[in-house]
Amino acid sequence: MRVAATLILGSFFVWAQQPLSLKQAVEIALQKHPQIQAAQSAVSAAATRIQAARSGYLPRLNYSESYQRTNNPVYVFSSLLTQARFTERNFAIPTLNRPDFLNNFQSQLAVEQVLYDAGQTRLAVRSAELGRSIAGEEERRTRQGLIAQVVRRYFGAVLAAESLKTAEQAVRSAEADLERARALRSAGLITDADVLSLQVHLAAMREQRIRRQADLEVAHAALNDALGLPLDAAHDLVTALAPVRLSEADLANYEKMAVEQRPETRQAELAVRLASQQTALARASLLPQLAFRAAFETDRQRFVTRGAANWLAAVSLRWNLFNGFADRERIREAGFLAERAQAQRREAESQVRLHVRKAWADWTAAQQRIEVARAAIEQAEESLRITKNRYENGLATVTDLLRTEIAVLEARNRYLAALYDQRVAAAELALAAGVLAADSPVLD
Repeated sequence: MRVAATLILGSFFVWAQQPLSLKQAVEIALQKHPQIQAAQSAVSAAATRIQAARSGYLPRLNYSESYQRTNNPVYVFSSLLTQARFTERNFAIPTLNRPDFLNNFQSQLAVEQVLYDAGQTRLAVRSAELGRSIAGEEERRTRQGLIAQVVRRYFGAVLAAESLKTAEQAVRSAEADLERARALRSAGLITDADVLSLQVHLAAMREQRIRRQADLEVAHAALNDALGLPLDAAHDLVTALAPVRLSEADLANYEKMAVEQRPETRQAELAVRLASQQTALARASLLPQLAFRAAFETDRQRFVTRGAANWLAAVSLRWNLFNGFADRERIREAGFLAERAQAQRREAESQVRLHVRKAWADWTAAQQRIEVARAAIEQAEESLRITKNRYENGLATVTDLLRTEIAVLEARNRYLAALYDQRVAAAELALAAGVLAADSPVLD
């Protein structure tokens, strides 16, 4: 048993350490995350409502069983007739007025079929189909939102790892500066104050490395949460934090795609159509309905004996001529709900356009920041090289050295932040346009 458990844990460990690309992470999330399972269940539930609505086309079959014991003259008289137990002596006046107690076991099998319902069943089915479509769009919205979340957290973990590397590099640089400073102090070229300043700087860099290590652990846990995996699952993230190119579509095209393809706008359009169906359904309640009913009945003095059977077939017409203005108010309510759906559709279109513009602006700004930050790194590193040479030759102070060291660290962190923002903004733009999927180019 212990050997088997060890093998299983070893296999899981090997699997967990396998390389994980961004697209693979998205596929795992779409398979395992509870949000997807919940959305799929909602679609299935909506599909069952379609079948429930279609049951209006089918006949209704009911069976009932009842027992009564009474001496009510009217009931005894009619029950004796249905039991086929009525005799001449039952015409006696005393018997008619004060009959003995009578048992009646009644069994009834009834079938009812609606022949015409003014289209209410058809409208109910169509409403249920629209409800399923709305649930389907909600599932698509959930999938796209989850993909965007995976992108943020995947690159959040990559950013945390790169930031840790930058912090470790800063620690190594600070350690090297301290060693040189000690050598210079031994040669009498600098004072103890310079060495102490560099020791403080090294401590600050080590503290930042500790903070980056903690950030990396949290980022990996957050990624696992987005994937629907145990929080401590280990991964080797292989998709680099590098800029991604977008298609040549401009802002206007992205807005057009958003209005046509975003789940929110599609849901709003489906809601308008559903409100129209509900209005028609409310009006249909004012029209006549035609139904056929057949019943087979047995009435017995004992549970299985001393009785008889009868049957009934009927066609009925029901026309709601007046219902205390309730139908009129339901029609008015449906009209107001249709107006609300129209307003919500306009609001949804405006919201998705705004989302596109924000994502476009974020992506454009991130693109520009990448170029600026890349140039800043080159300039900061060259400035640090010059400052170190000047410091070693006594032409610069330790303050100058520390300032340039920190400038290099900040420039590298700004560059990493710009790369992260660019990748996230690219995914957010695809999300805003309603085209974010597991095979989207922004996941490459």
